[in-house]
Amino acid sequence: MKVGFIGVGNMGGPMCRNIVKNTNHEVIVFDLGAAAVARCTEAGAKAAGSIAELVAQADVVFTSLPMPKDVDAVALGAGGIGENARPGTVYFDLSTNSPVEARRIAEALRAKGVTMLDAPVSGGVVGAEAGTLAVMVGGDPAAYETHLALLRSFAANPIHMGDVGAGSIAKLVNNMMAFCNMAAAAEGLMLGAAAGIDLEKLATVIRTSSGGSAIFQKFGERALAGKFEAAFALDLAYKDLHLALELADQLNVPVPAGAQTHNLMRMARGMGFGRDDSSSVVRVYEAAAGRPLSGRSS
Repeated sequence: MKVGFIGVGNMGGPMCRNIVKNTNHEVIVFDLGAAAVARCTEAGAKAAGSIAELVAQADVVFTSLPMPKDVDAVALGAGGIGENARPGTVYFDLSTNSPVEARRIAEALRAKGVTMLDAPVSGGVVGAEAGTLAVMVGGDPAAYETHLALLRSFAANPIHMGDVGAGSIAKLVNNMMAFCNMAAAAEGLMLGAAAGIDLEKLATVIRTSSGGSAIFQKFGERALAGKFEAAFALDLAYKDLHLALELADQLNVPVPAGAQTHNLMRMARGMGFGRDDSSSVVRVYEAAAGRPLSGRSS
């Protein structure tokens, strides 16, 4: 089988290389970044000169792209999947997208004989490299089962959520909860800092008590050390939460914690931290309190 992979950056690259490593499939890649493509070809993939060239050869296509507009352009734009895929091609979009957009793209591709499944992932770059990602899949159950081994080559926890769009809904709910948790952690640490207690000891208490979580483990380490190099950029987190709030609007569901966290992210982006890690939300609290965490420079 020929597997095409479009978008082999921070997340897509490790997933693609795990497919090369863990299967016997021929893998073809395309990305605008030459260095990203080189890392995959060095692992055994082949490079395509264009999206059209890749799609025309592939039996299965994966995309891992930053924004919904990028997915739309690759799936339905000139030279994209819709124009070049052979009937019977299966397409998994691993990006975080709106369920409405996922359904619209799937419907358009269905008319061309292409089966599209939305399959966003969770676990970050570390999970992508280790092959331990969760992948939430919406779409044709038969296509999911047929390609389950392929999904498991880069994700330890695939789960079929339902029809197209269900994977995106699961991802948006998960991310909204994670970001709200992160905002609460920032508030808590800042309160502890203002009260003058030992923050390393406070973090230990939280990790081993009811306030602890997987998010706090990562956030606490970054916030206390002041390490804001992007593992998951604030701009991307802001986009994901925006999509969750759009979904809440469509369904008339109140999400006040999500909305407040979105505003916190907006403030952090306004301070120039959009390209830094999403844990940079703590820097809003530092600015408001007029002091950094742990005596470091904010």
